[in-house]
Amino acid sequence: MSKELVRELFDRWERVWVDGQYDLIPACVEPHYIRHDEKGDRTVTREDYAVELASVRDGRPGIRVVVYDHAFTDDSAWFRFSFVWPDPETGEPRSRAGMQSYRIENGKLAETWISMLAPDTKWTDATAQDRWTSTSRSPQKPT
Repeated sequence: MSKELVRELFDRWERVWVDGQYDLIPACVEPHYIRHDEKGDRTVTREDYAVELASVRDGRPGIRVVVYDHAFTDDSAWFRFSFVWPDPETGEPRSRAGMQSYRIENGKLAETWISMLAPDTKWTDATAQDRWTSTSRSPQKPT
């Protein structure tokens, strides 16, 4: 798989996260997706993962994934990002910084490793990218 095809994969994956286009999940994720995250090491189906994503978005209305850095190879990718959202009860800004790497197989996400920092952390040394796969930067850091 070329780096260009990996970029196209993550352009679709961004639409899943940002726009809630869960119908794109089969074009982005292998039938069984191996995850190494705060819930432990586990394998989820596409359908189970769609439910998890919807739950995250429902529990944190307005959540955004702000990407600061990324890199692609022919079969992997990594991102330095923050989740940002308004607190559902108070409206106060909330955030959580993290790093995530992916293994790509058959043109789809097959396995991921995610490491999150404590709640209310964010990257302060970088300016956000305009899009997940772009190298252009937004003029201001997100709050």
